[in-house]
Amino acid sequence: MAIILDGKAVAAKVKGEVKAKVDVLKQEGKRIPALAVILVGEDPASAVYVRNKKKDCEEVGFLSIGHTLPAQTTQEELIALIDKLNADETVDGILCQLPVPKHIDSNAVLERIAPDKDVDCFHPSNVGKLMTGEDGFLPCTPSGVMRMLDDGRMDD
Repeated sequence: MAIILDGKAVAAKVKGEVKAKVDVLKQEGKRIPALAVILVGEDPASAVYVRNKKKDCEEVGFLSIGHTLPAQTTQEELIALIDKLNADETVDGILCQLPVPKHIDSNAVLERIAPDKDVDCFHPSNVGKLMTGEDGFLPCTPSGVMRMLDDGRMDD
């Protein structure tokens, strides 16, 4: 018997769970989570992805901090922005949308994001934790797939 996995339903369920947790933070007068998203250049697919992340943040009550930079942004300028976001205690997560323009070393950029703010789990220390089974950020897409599979099993 086939099991139909409804990704939209699972996403709505997860968003509802996250929103409930954010609502509790608000009720307790605590700071709400903030995600900083950096987009360098004008890649159409990346722009859609970033727009969707902003919408998702708004749905669950997160603060979304967007940084849209021109394609001519230098690696040094991008690194400086990441350093600023790393130091900002009101920013909980940083996502630098890939691909970045060819003149920017994406590995250097990803390694510059503080491991505790690396929501994509691309920093080498987070990849290492993942490989050794230590607690830490989990990559979004594989985690989402596992959640869909888990929710699908519950319907058996």
